[in-house]
Amino acid sequence: MQVDFYQLGRDPLVSVLASIATRVLAGGGRLLVVTGDAAQASAIDEGLWTTSVESFLPHGLMGAEQPILISASPEPANGARNVAIVDGAWRDEALGFERAFHFFDDGSIEAARTAWRALKGREGIEPRYWRQEDGRWRQVA
Repeated sequence: MQVDFYQLGRDPLVSVLASIATRVLAGGGRLLVVTGDAAQASAIDEGLWTTSVESFLPHGLMGAEQPILISASPEPANGARNVAIVDGAWRDEALGFERAFHFFDDGSIEAARTAWRALKGREGIEPRYWRQEDGRWRQVA
């Protein structure tokens, strides 16, 4: 399973999340977005409505029918095989998905480093580290 660590910088979380969600949906997948912060969940819900004018990203805060489900729980109620952890707090339940996206910023960088070290070298897990450089995402580890 692949775990992509995204260090947020220039672009806001909801913009990066929308880009990834668009790719997941285009491939026929579903995405579970996990945050333990209710205010952040609300902001993501609102942001996904306004981030992309070219395409609609069907999502919601509840309901198994939502292709993109925003939840406090890492349980894939919408049948998602992809999970995005957006509050900076790694959850090992993400390892039950096919692919995980772990977003963190400067405030949660130490927690991300701890998660990276815990996952690096584990059998069946391929962690990748992405950082934005000159406006483009580059895999740096």
